[in-house]
Amino acid sequence: MDTRGACALTLLLACVCPLICGASWMWLAVTSAGVPELPGCRGLSLSDHQRELCIRKPFLLPSLQDGAQLAVAECQNQFRHERWNCSTSSEPPLFGYELTSGTKETAFIHAVMAAGLVHAITRICSQGNMSECGCDARLQNGGSVTEGWHWGGCSDHIQYGTWFSRKFIDNLPKNSSVRRDSYTLSTMNQHNSEAGRQAIEQTMSTDCRCHGVSGSCAIRTCWRMMAPFERVGKYLKERYERSIQVPNQSRKKSRRKELSRPVDKSQLVYINKSPNYCVQDRRRGIAGTQGRRCNRASTGPDSCSLLCCGRGYNTRVERHVQRCECKFVWCCYVRCRRCESMNDMHTCK
Repeated sequence: MDTRGACALTLLLACVCPLICGASWMWLAVTSAGVPELPGCRGLSLSDHQRELCIRKPFLLPSLQDGAQLAVAECQNQFRHERWNCSTSSEPPLFGYELTSGTKETAFIHAVMAAGLVHAITRICSQGNMSECGCDARLQNGGSVTEGWHWGGCSDHIQYGTWFSRKFIDNLPKNSSVRRDSYTLSTMNQHNSEAGRQAIEQTMSTDCRCHGVSGSCAIRTCWRMMAPFERVGKYLKERYERSIQVPNQSRKKSRRKELSRPVDKSQLVYINKSPNYCVQDRRRGIAGTQGRRCNRASTGPDSCSLLCCGRGYNTRVERHVQRCECKFVWCCYVRCRRCESMNDMHTCK
């Protein structure tokens, strides 16, 4: 796609996402990475408070795109073997039914998107590309010299990224709060977005560099840094698998047992049970698992028995041709053989 076409795609996606989409900035995840310049804040279909914040801080617009793309890619990476594989929709909203269904999948989407934004903003802060933030200097000159280490280097300052993510994504009234005894979709999404931001902090690590004569490591300089986003995604996937169903405020009756369950801010919560995702449902944007590749030898979620939902699977033989037994020939080229292999591929019926 040429530059003109990519820009047109960007503007089109910005226009088709309606304002009622609670997280319309997610559409930035599907814009072309080759677009040299994103449309201005006024050209994006953002909510009023998001547009106002974007206009005040237009230099953060590329990071909005980076955070959205990072989150969507990691969502699809973590669920690539599941019945629901974090598929994106060709029509708004981006994730289709799952974005507003109030299910465990909704919880993960909002958590990973909020985390992706924190990660992207914090990264440019640490790179020194912004005047409003930089490294975390609060730890400087701390530590224990007697134990042979001290804080130094450039610690990732996640506070600014967390603040911006919270300010940009959360849009509940000031007097609104996430109650422990009942949830609406909005308060559920806010809770899970905060859990995503907490995941960045929970997965941070301490890195150190040795100093001393001949590498003796007489003293170490240490700093705090964010984990690779794949580790954050894995952390959130574990929270997804242990997510908690909470009472829905719209329901007339709630079980007393549910009302008494404590909910930690790092836990993911949901209000509705998930569909099985086995069969295609166009109305809900559920793709189903027909035609998905499965692993006959696996016992996990990618196994043919689980992924195909008991419908069985088709098998076909694929022929692969690749270069092999390569040798360097003086002078100066590489000579290789063509090797062929035949592999079975299984797809769900």
